[in-house]
Amino acid sequence: MENITWNIPLAERIRPVSLEEYAGQEHLIGSDKLLGRLIHSGKIPSLILWGPPGTGKTTLASILANYLDAEFIFFSAVLSGVKDIRRIVEHAKISLRDNNIATILFVDEIHRFNKSQQDAFLPHVESGLLTLIGATTENPSFNVIAPLLSRCQVLVLYSLSDTDIKTIVQRALENREKGMGTLGLTITPDALDMLARYADGDSRRALNCLETAAAFLKQKEKSNKSKSTSITQKEIEEAGQHRSLRYDKDGEEHYNLISALHKSLRDSDPDGSAYWLSRMLASGEDPLYVARRLIRFASEDIGNADPHALQLALNCRESFHILGSPEGELALLQCVTYLATAPKSNAVYLAEKKIKKDIKKTGSLPVPLHLRNAPTKLMKKLDYGKGYKYAHDDKYGLIEQEHLPSDLKGRVYYEPTTRGYESIIRDRLTKWRKILRERALRDDKNKT
Repeated sequence: MENITWNIPLAERIRPVSLEEYAGQEHLIGSDKLLGRLIHSGKIPSLILWGPPGTGKTTLASILANYLDAEFIFFSAVLSGVKDIRRIVEHAKISLRDNNIATILFVDEIHRFNKSQQDAFLPHVESGLLTLIGATTENPSFNVIAPLLSRCQVLVLYSLSDTDIKTIVQRALENREKGMGTLGLTITPDALDMLARYADGDSRRALNCLETAAAFLKQKEKSNKSKSTSITQKEIEEAGQHRSLRYDKDGEEHYNLISALHKSLRDSDPDGSAYWLSRMLASGEDPLYVARRLIRFASEDIGNADPHALQLALNCRESFHILGSPEGELALLQCVTYLATAPKSNAVYLAEKKIKKDIKKTGSLPVPLHLRNAPTKLMKKLDYGKGYKYAHDDKYGLIEQEHLPSDLKGRVYYEPTTRGYESIIRDRLTKWRKILRERALRDDKNKT
């Protein structure tokens, strides 16, 4: 087997230079698709390419520049700043004036630019001096300023399918000019399947793994342990043993996963809930963040339908504090399956929303006099506490008196459901209200 002498990574060497070589994103590529039509027109607008790592954002930008015969300038938001933008702007002005060549500015990881840095693009994108193509793995509506976003068309790129990954891998193995074709390597079907699963929709990850697997095979050949030129599952497993799941703790994928967990819990699905919890933990999420969200869920979506849920969620957090990871993760899983199978009620949550709405509308309404304490003579003289009825003096412990400000008299905020323990609360309130109504009717009858 020949030595692999290239220092450039395989993923970079075989980067496609035309749409014909490009794999995936069929919803954008093709004569009848958006990018195909834009290329045919000879002009493209400023774009934001949004998608997971390894889905071809940089490649697509460079291909567009090739088709449009424009100067393509690569710009990293991690390594560059506003001064670099000014230099590029001056260069673009000269290219357009002297050679009539347009400039496409590709900004990798554009979400890493702060507001002032993104503002620096605005006048030049608006004037048409620069065609901006920004690439981001994070939701641009969260990370790209609104004025810049309004001047760009957002194109969504999706994770590559297993079929796309396999096509890319086979091309890399067969390409004699830039790939691994001169090495005479093949890959077994089951190893190719494993590699596609390992890649998780990321072509760069697939090609890096392929390159590492080929190096492992070469080492075995040198040590006379193997004369094979076929990459098997064993090499793929060795190369991909440190697989990491796609996740961004502060970005959209973080919110997608916690949303999936929350909705699975709300829909009383313990299997879905357990899966999304495990996905978050396997991706490196802070377990205490998850524990806090479970505490919130216990009040928001279960409430008094199961009063034990909140205590269990609190105990779960404390258990993780004591045990740490990985032992404490079992407590999280226990909590999640309990919350998923508990009866649900958002009555407390709805009560909170109604109360906040009334407070915002009515402001600082005064406390009724009969509910006020009167620790001084002056306060008693001003009728503080006058007319207050002590509930324990009644045989039922029930008193008919208003506890809301007069402007909110009769408001009902908490309406328990018929689910779980809340059904007991509902029945109790119904019984109490009936007693008070009957008592009021008797009192009225006695007065007459």
